[in-house]
Amino acid sequence: STVGGGTDATTTAFKMAAPVFETCHVACCANRTPKVVSWSRGGTIAFGTCNSVALYDPQERRVVAVLNGHTGRVNTVQWIHREDSAPESLLVSGGSDNRLIVWEAQNGKFIQSVECKGHTGPVCAVDAIYVEDSKILVASSASDSTVRLWLCNECLHTLSFGSSFMMDVSLVLLPGSRVPILACGGDNSQVHLYLQKAMSLQGHEDWVRGVAWVCGELLLASCSQDCLIRVWRLCAKSGTDARTEDDHTIIKMKEDVFEVKERDVSSVFAVSLETVLAGHENWVYGVHWQPPLFKGGELQQPLGLLSASMDKTMILWAPEEGSGVWVEQVRVGEVGGNTLGFYGCQMSPDGSMILAHAFHGALHLWCKDQDKEGEWRPGVVISGHFNAVQDLSWDPEGEFILSVGSDQTTRLFTPWRKQGESWHEISRPQIHGYDMQCLAMVGRFQFVSGADEKVLRVFQAPRNFVENFANISGTSREKLLASSDSANLPEGASTPALGLSNKAVFQGDLVKTNEEEKQFNSVSDQYQESYFHPLIMTEPPPEDHLLQNTLWPEVQKLYGHGFEMFCLASDSARTVLASACKASKAEHAAVLLWSTATWRQLQALPCHTLTITQMAFSPDAQFLLAVSRDRTWSLWRRNLPTHESPEPQFSLYAHTGKDTAIHSRIIWSCDWSPDSKYFVTSSRDKKVIVWGPCRLEGSGDSVLPPEIKPCSSILDVGDSATAVAFCPVLHSDNSYLLAVGLECGRILLYRWNPGQEPAGGHDWISCGETDILQSHSLAVKRLRWRPKIGRVGRENNKKDGQTDRGSEIEEESSWVQLASASADHSVKIFNINKRAL
Repeated sequence: STVGGGTDATTTAFKMAAPVFETCHVACCANRTPKVVSWSRGGTIAFGTCNSVALYDPQERRVVAVLNGHTGRVNTVQWIHREDSAPESLLVSGGSDNRLIVWEAQNGKFIQSVECKGHTGPVCAVDAIYVEDSKILVASSASDSTVRLWLCNECLHTLSFGSSFMMDVSLVLLPGSRVPILACGGDNSQVHLYLQKAMSLQGHEDWVRGVAWVCGELLLASCSQDCLIRVWRLCAKSGTDARTEDDHTIIKMKEDVFEVKERDVSSVFAVSLETVLAGHENWVYGVHWQPPLFKGGELQQPLGLLSASMDKTMILWAPEEGSGVWVEQVRVGEVGGNTLGFYGCQMSPDGSMILAHAFHGALHLWCKDQDKEGEWRPGVVISGHFNAVQDLSWDPEGEFILSVGSDQTTRLFTPWRKQGESWHEISRPQIHGYDMQCLAMVGRFQFVSGADEKVLRVFQAPRNFVENFANISGTSREKLLASSDSANLPEGASTPALGLSNKAVFQGDLVKTNEEEKQFNSVSDQYQESYFHPLIMTEPPPEDHLLQNTLWPEVQKLYGHGFEMFCLASDSARTVLASACKASKAEHAAVLLWSTATWRQLQALPCHTLTITQMAFSPDAQFLLAVSRDRTWSLWRRNLPTHESPEPQFSLYAHTGKDTAIHSRIIWSCDWSPDSKYFVTSSRDKKVIVWGPCRLEGSGDSVLPPEIKPCSSILDVGDSATAVAFCPVLHSDNSYLLAVGLECGRILLYRWNPGQEPAGGHDWISCGETDILQSHSLAVKRLRWRPKIGRVGRENNKKDGQTDRGSEIEEESSWVQLASASADHSVKIFNINKRAL
């Protein structure tokens, strides 16, 4: 609906058309490529994440949009800066799908406006400038050893480099003319310049990784794997300069001279080396000039150059006042840790913030200290997995989310209460040596995780985490410590240099820093195991703290499976844990049940012949459901406890066979209705089916219902249904709300009404789906509804003294939250208003 003259009719129409899905948070990080982050003059940071481009607002600290269009990894992103430095409306990206996409802002949303096809290899660098008639000239370099120049979507020119690769390209207009110059840097250690003819600048002794032009005085910075940065100056030569060439008494820098013709006027330009900047101790991957600033109503170009290196530091260089000698002004970076260095750097439009992105995709932000001159301090940014996210879970109270991924990490996200609603990663409980696959919460601050190994590992939050979680989520520390056995909690955890298990660090183990302790008593003291330092967090921690100081100690290992772990589930009382591993034979495809009190194996439940893909306990904890690659499901019922076996025992209650299966492909996912009456299965055959009933109305638990069969019509969702979840709250008309995640990345919402006759499919009502900007770009791996009604952090924002508390609570009770994990490296949290359905 168009919002026109502000009439009531328009606003009501607009309310009615309010989107069902509202994106609350996107947790993601930058791809592992050098040119993948760009900061706009309008203040928005664009970065490539998997096959998408994320637009991030550093002020609000949240991803404001995700642009989906590429079918391969996005390797390079660049805002197309305007000459007057006004906020940009165009953004160009290049990817491993060999394509370039120009995105254009229309009505506040970015849409795909131009697509450039022609490269035969992944695009690795791109730059663009406005030329005459507000047309855009785009330069792109790819691993097909060519650099191409594009005007709109047609390729003007292809430069071929034989067996060399160009790592970076940069475009600028010659001063006082509309003639563009292209600079390229590559693996032949030269910087190539292209005007109407070509020339190359010698000097670097290793691959050139980055080139960047700056206007005003025309300077070109190039950085290289020889750890050096070279700054070249390009200036116009007048007729008188040319004559002094023959005077051998003057010592001058070597110059390369060339002539440019524009509309029959020819002018002469010279390129000379301005300075060589040495300060980095490892490959320099990126250089970035400080953006121009408005001073006294006109645009001025400050001479500040930012560089990022594999030595984990970023340096800000500038010429000294007076002498004009280039010096290092500021150096920021990471110390220690097991990370590789920085891949690229950017500076905010006003020069008050600098940003680097690292090998593992993390963004590192520093802000200029307003009080102390020349001081920079780390700032808060978002973070996320740098590979597929395989599983996620809410904690029992619905206050935070844990996720595991193929990047071998387990991460914990929660809203930061002081700053409105921005979500942040505040702990990385597990950094592993195997790809993570599954997890299950077995307590408020306890979880079990499975990876591509045969062992399950149990983790318990340390005291330092509980205290920091209280600070950041605004909960009372006493209340939280009371809910966990606080007397015996370790302070934190650390991982031995060559180990995989997080060891608990207790109060007495913390490294003492007294002077007399400095002398090492023995060899072993030189290599302190405890790298953990307790933090008092008042804000979400930066990446180096997440890596080192937020691990959770491992309290138990569970042995019993013969192959890599695949799925986990725990019951609502958190007393039983079910686990299953990859299997190609029936003997390995059994579910193992464990007691969370003793961590003993209780039972093996054999039934399936291939890998069990997902399991779920019913909310009343009476049933366990398993679905498998063998296209069938099995349902296990908890036996009544006896004196002989006080611990829970399960027995097979129902299952589908070859003839009753209905699903004709792997069953990916399953879930239970909140009243434990029905369960749902979803499969690669695009079908979603609700089965039941597992309880009869008002008959108590003693009477068992008749056979379990499909209770719904078969819902065809049009694509492989990789995830499914029942909302824990019923809709107002007592129908059930289900979310279905597809292999293409879309999430669909349905209402299912058991009262309706299934024939004809009238029992399913479609309620909405994620649009192109909200959907994932790859398969949805897991969907989980928040176990409580309302949005995290919104329930207790108001002080009790306020009068509209009632309406506030009522408003909050119409919201539910859905979390999704995807192969596109992102975790997304959606707010869904039940009234809008």
